[in-house]
Amino acid sequence: MEQVGLAATSDVTLWSLFMQAGLVVKLVMLGLIAASVWTWAIVVDKSLNYGRVRRQLDNFEQVFWSGQSLEELYRTLSDRQTAGMGAIFVSAMREWKKSFERGARSPIGLQMRIDRAMDVTLARESETLEARLGSLATIGSAAPFIGLFGTVVGIMTSFQAIAGSKSTNLAVVAPGIAEALLATAIGLLAAIPAVIAYNKFTADAGKLSARMEAFADEFSAILSRQIDEKLQPSRQAAQ
Repeated sequence: MEQVGLAATSDVTLWSLFMQAGLVVKLVMLGLIAASVWTWAIVVDKSLNYGRVRRQLDNFEQVFWSGQSLEELYRTLSDRQTAGMGAIFVSAMREWKKSFERGARSPIGLQMRIDRAMDVTLARESETLEARLGSLATIGSAAPFIGLFGTVVGIMTSFQAIAGSKSTNLAVVAPGIAEALLATAIGLLAAIPAVIAYNKFTADAGKLSARMEAFADEFSAILSRQIDEKLQPSRQAAQ
């Protein structure tokens, strides 16, 4: 009996536990491994994407506040695929030019249209930043319970082995318990990075969105002053 126990113990590796597990537990483990791989793919993608967005925001702010005229900057960016502050700027300037081409007379109406155009673009950019964060939240919350399901099935397998062999020897019980614990471990392996990444990227997305929203407010104030300057002569002439 002791030799049987030693042989079973020497064969207890991660791969052997996976191969000896039942179909349900194998499916649980494979699903959790796939979720873990997907989590790390999102982590790498978001890390690169957020770093690129930060550089774009820094570069645009440097150009915008360098003293370059708004018309010249608009001509430079209007034919390009813009993102972040650049997209907000282009949408506001496009509405500005369309309104004056059609003979805008109401400064309040023009300001509202420009603000709405920037709000729509800001919402679109924020949605892009938050894309796939829901997957991290889902994996982080569901993976432990899926692993727990595998644990329950593994323990049930152990009880079935005990009933079949009519023995409570550790060599009989150990494989089922081990595969149950392995399913739990894989569930935590998938859930913990997902929760950490979700919290970090949610905070980063909030900071980036706040920077773009602050720029939209500043640019709205700049355009408001220019609207007053452009429409003031026409209002005086009307009086």
